[in-house]
Amino acid sequence: MGSVIELTATDGHKFSAYTAGAADARAGIVVVQEIFGVNPHIRSMADRYAAAGYSVVAPAVYDRVQRGFEVGYAPADIEAGRDVRMKLNDAQLMLDIEAAAKQLTGKKLGIVGYCFGGTVAFWGATRSRSFSAASGWYGGGVAGTKTETANCPLQLHFGEKDGSIPMTDVEAIRVAQPKAEIYVYAGAAHGFGCDERGSFSAPDYELAQKRTLEFFAKNLG
Repeated sequence: MGSVIELTATDGHKFSAYTAGAADARAGIVVVQEIFGVNPHIRSMADRYAAAGYSVVAPAVYDRVQRGFEVGYAPADIEAGRDVRMKLNDAQLMLDIEAAAKQLTGKKLGIVGYCFGGTVAFWGATRSRSFSAASGWYGGGVAGTKTETANCPLQLHFGEKDGSIPMTDVEAIRVAQPKAEIYVYAGAAHGFGCDERGSFSAPDYELAQKRTLEFFAKNLG
């Protein structure tokens, strides 16, 4: 449905991005990958936001470390994804997020991300002024940067049974971000919104996606 383009960050780094949706859409969304790259799941999510009427860009932020990185969800894939993540410079990563936003210049923008990308979506609210709304799904790094100031409306989604994000972290985020919409899905595990994971929960995904789309409609128009 979409296509692959090349973007250039302000430091000259060139990287790929998946784009979908009408170029003349009134609003845009940057979709941020999990640790598994811009794989079929992330491209599918980009397509879903495009179908909802947005112009969408999903930047391949792992190109900074390994170009074309794309894996599935087997244990070896998880280890490979984590290894690339550990080599990624967060300041440079945000340059790539800004380049993706620039591709959508002239539109009100939202940012949404999953897993690692859920943390990056949080940073899109706190470390950027390019976005008018940010929605992060099960971002494990949010708790570690929870006191950063959000520059736009913020929405966060967590699974109650997420083995890597304890509810104590979620409660700490609530205290640090009192204006944020924070949802916890009873019984849901990490990655509940990914239909390629064993932890996928269709009812929780559908509710979280409904909330995300309503949040963007409210804040992006």
